[in-house]
Amino acid sequence: MISRRDLLKISTLAGLAPRLTAFGHDAPAPDHTIEIADVTLDLAPRHTVKTTAYNGQAPGPLLRFKENQPVTIEVINRTDRPEVVHWHGLFLPPAVDGAVEEGTPAIAPRSSARYRLTPRPSGFRWYHTHSMAMNDLSRAQYGGQHGFLMIEPRENPARYDQEFFLALHDWGGYLLASDDGAMNPSYAVATINGKAMGSGEPLRVKQGQRILLHILNSSPTEVHWIALAGHSFRVVALDGNPVPEPQTVAMLRLAPAERVCALVEMDNPGVWILGEVRKHVQALGMAIAVEYENQSGAPRWHQPSDLSWGYEQFGGAPVGGNPAEPPTVIPLVFDSKFQGHGAMESWTINGASYPDVRVAPLIAGRRYRLQFVNNSVDDHPVHLHRHSFELRRLGAGNDSRGIIKDVVLVDARTRMEVEFTADNPGASLFHCHQQNHMDRGFMMVFNYA
Repeated sequence: MISRRDLLKISTLAGLAPRLTAFGHDAPAPDHTIEIADVTLDLAPRHTVKTTAYNGQAPGPLLRFKENQPVTIEVINRTDRPEVVHWHGLFLPPAVDGAVEEGTPAIAPRSSARYRLTPRPSGFRWYHTHSMAMNDLSRAQYGGQHGFLMIEPRENPARYDQEFFLALHDWGGYLLASDDGAMNPSYAVATINGKAMGSGEPLRVKQGQRILLHILNSSPTEVHWIALAGHSFRVVALDGNPVPEPQTVAMLRLAPAERVCALVEMDNPGVWILGEVRKHVQALGMAIAVEYENQSGAPRWHQPSDLSWGYEQFGGAPVGGNPAEPPTVIPLVFDSKFQGHGAMESWTINGASYPDVRVAPLIAGRRYRLQFVNNSVDDHPVHLHRHSFELRRLGAGNDSRGIIKDVVLVDARTRMEVEFTADNPGASLFHCHQQNHMDRGFMMVFNYA
């Protein structure tokens, strides 16, 4: 297997030309351009951060594509290090998906790449860097390289008056010792759309409106709980995929890389806070005001009494009927390796770390059931590239049907099972979406036979 370091060397050499083009030098003019560059962002009056971002902003520009209508994207790397952009949740060829472990060439420093994509499936996706940070908690997903991506369906039956895209992010990472002496990231500032509470514009609404919130957790490591004081959420999609049974809930839980689409009825005039439920995280800035027309005053917050969330409440009827044959089961056991006091842990899948994790090649067209066995004391948001999966058995042993996702949080000391059909041949990366876990071995590649 080619190592990540060798892939970076190969792609860097290839990038010495003025332009590295994924689909040939005769590709059409780009429909969109993304520039990766170092910037300084003002998160709050006394908090600025030097980071890397897309088009000088964090989150990056909202990209709207039509499902199955090809688009061309030019990505310009103006930094002094190789970069790669992952199109999270899309069914793309490995050379374009945006992971060097799959074979996507990194974009060399001061170079560019042009990609021709046929975006699918429809729904709320996102794009972000897929580079490593290791001990530099200002690089990779610790920084500002993330943006919204909406794949519009041919028909959109949803009824709403306004929509808002919101990104939850943590900044200013530093290492803090846990009870066992291992080091874990902690943060100085937490934001919504790159601004701490009071530093950005409010969400402006009118009484009687129905608003649609598209919420992304782009944090490098942290799970976030979100509530809107005085209101409830009607959850209609998870990770961009409609849920079988929409439910009205008081709060949302989003692990890193998860997305939730929720409708809110604006039926309680005032100025309210939408923000993190946990007080210490909201105090770091993760909140935004929601302001009704002709209303003023300090934003109000109602503290929920407890945290409540479960995937199973959104499950329903089977998707696509029952398979003709039982799925092939692939056990994946997650565990950690203590590396000593003052160090971050390393991670294993079935006793090995990337690139040494091995499973049998996938057979195109076959149905597979992944058994996630989390033996560690950490929760893990795991992501499968280039595919979506159906939640089948959750941590407490509850069966589920019809919930389609590309990231799922596997709680500590629990099991979970998901199913997918091997219908997108080529190398497909599987990993924990916590940056520190991915950096230290929590990755593997599924190959097709």
